[in-house]
Amino acid sequence: MKALPVRLGTVVLIAALCVAGACAGPGAPIGPSIPQEAGGTPDSGGTIGVLAFLVQPNDVVAGTAISPEVRVEALDTRGNVVTAFTGTVRVTLGSSASGGTLSGTISVTALSGVAFFDTLVISRAGRGYTLVASAAGFRSVASTPFTVF
Repeated sequence: MKALPVRLGTVVLIAALCVAGACAGPGAPIGPSIPQEAGGTPDSGGTIGVLAFLVQPNDVVAGTAISPEVRVEALDTRGNVVTAFTGTVRVTLGSSASGGTLSGTISVTALSGVAFFDTLVISRAGRGYTLVASAAGFRSVASTPFTVF
């Protein structure tokens, strides 16, 4: 039997997702947030990949910029950064139990597939805030919850 070449990063990703219960056999999506491989072309939902938070928002004091800066990356269906993506990524408040508003630069042009948000500010203290990142051609993603003091 001839061995097929395997990239270590792919094996690690698949193994991690299988441990998380995301494996369902050949042809199944490779993870809950990454759509099934579509050969780099849009799937039936019109997406070519997903967005992911490279740097999640941290707890922050109301009225000050979230630090370190929030970073969102565009991933293809295999989980690789789409370095050719230079489209606009937008972030909005996903949940805001305390009624705060998001300000700062909320729409950013990606550079080599990564969007940097260094001026995001939330106006009011509260727990359970999330950010949602979106871009044309990619599935949106919500951040992990964070607190504004």
